Parts: sequence; C-alpha cells; structure tokens
Amino acid sequence: MTSNKKIVFLTVTVIAIVILVAIVLSNLYIIHPNEYKVVKEFGRIIEVADTPGLRMKVPFIQDVTTLPKQILLYDVPPAEINTLDKKRIMVDYYSMWQITDPEKMLETLRTINGAEARLGDIIYSNIRTELGKLEYGEIINHTIKSRGDADIIVKDRVNDILKANSNGIEVVDIQMKRADLPTSNEESVYKRMISERESKAQEYLSQGDAEATRIQATTNKDVSETLARADAKAKEIIAQGEKEAAKIYNESYGKDTEFFDLYTTLESYRTTINDETVIMFPADSPYIKYIFGK
Repeated sequence: MTSNKKIVFLTVTVIAIVILVAIVLSNLYIIHPNEYKVVKEFGRIIEVADTPGLRMKVPFIQDVTTLPKQILLYDVPPAEINTLDKKRIMVDYYSMWQITDPEKMLETLRTINGAEARLGDIIYSNIRTELGKLEYGEIINHTIKSRGDADIIVKDRVNDILKANSNGIEVVDIQMKRADLPTSNEESVYKRMISERESKAQEYLSQGDAEATRIQATTNKDVSETLARADAKAKEIIAQGEKEAAKIYNESYGKDTEFFDLYTTLESYRTTINDETVIMFPADSPYIKYIFGK
C-alpha cells in the first residue's frame, strides 16, 4: 500500500470514527431528578423514564421529550365575574399543578402550554360558578370561611374534570391573588363609597351632638341638685349658728346686763354711723352716752 493510499485510509477511518462518536453522543440523554424523559418511536410512546442516570436512544428511530416532574406555577388570566349581589369584579388567580402521568398528558394535551391553556379554561369556568354564589364582601375578605371553601371546591372540581378526561395532570393548589372592580365601574363605586362615608360621618356627628346634649343636661341637673342641697345645708348651718348665737346672747345678757347694753349699742353704731352720717339727739339721750363717755 502506497503512502497516499495509507493517508486516505487513515483519513476515512478518522472521519468514520468521528461520525460514529457524534452519532453516539447525539443519542445519549441524561435523566435529571426533577424531570421525566418520554421516549417515542415513530411518534408512539414506548417508555417513560424518571430514574436519574444516563440513557441512549436508537438513532433515527427514537426521539426523547422532556417534561418537568416538579410542581409548576400557572398564572391564570384575570377574568370578570358577576357576584351574588349583582356586582361585576375582576378576579386574578394562580394555580400550582404537576404532571402525574406524562404519557396521558402528552396524548391529550401535547405540551406544557397546551396543559396550561386547558387549565385556564377549566379553572375560569369553575371560578365563575363558585364565586357567583358569593356576595362581593365575602369574596374580598379572605378570612371568611365561605371564601376559602370556594377555592377548595374549585380545585376539587378542576381535578375531577382532569381525571375524567385522563389528562395526566393534577392541580395542587388554587389561590386568588387579587380582586378588583372593572375600570368602567370604579368611578361610580368610589363616588358611592364617598357618599356613604359622608352620610355615615354625618350620622356619627348627629349621634355625638345628641349624646353631648344628654350629657350636658344630666350634668346641669346634677349641678342644680348639688347646689340646692348645698344651699339648704348652708341655710341649716346658718340657722343653727344664729340659734346658737341667740342662746349665747341671752346667756351673756343674763350674766351682765350693763355690758350687754354696751355691746349692742356699739354694734348699732357700726351699722348706723359713717363719715356722712348726721344724727341729732337730745343731750340726755341714752344712745349717745357711750360716745361722750357720760
């Protein structure tokens, strides 16, 4: 074999080896812990593998589809519904779901996007039905039991439908993110809310005025009664004092009549005589004898 033929042979061999290695590598696939590998042969599913490791498919005959094994989040498109009390609101939900049977999921829903589109239709239909049984106040208050029960009922019904249709997926949880009024209704609702708050405020003010009037009347009554009792008590004390004084006067008069006459006369001076008083008495009047010391 000439050197040229050897070179050609080695070149062909290397190329063949490279092609063979490329074919082998392109047909190897890795199964990760959080995924399924669905092996199809001529479009027909022949195996669903979920054990982590390295596998190989038959070149040109088989192909492999990857599906997630973990729980997935689906943001349900916002939908407009009618409440039991005839109010229109926009509700925004999210759902947590997972693939339970990859083979059935691919046969009925084809892709992840197809599965989420199906979920969206079923969830919206059941949300509209269940929330339509509740009033607006119940829907926006997540602490009310009927509100939480509605989400559970929707989840169970969605899973019943998915199971009946052999879709190979399951909803783990459904929760409302928010509830809003439609844009067309917001302004009228805000105006009504303002009017209601103003009316309520006026009611509170009226109740406050009435209560203030009642308290003031009660207080005035209590004050009048207290003053009346105090006045009666004061008069009683004064009467007792005057009685006691009269008693003392009488006893004093009985002990020294001349001193008592002096005292009473001096007291009368205090009440009858001032800087402008002009009094004319006879010189022998007993009323002035103490003034002149006679």
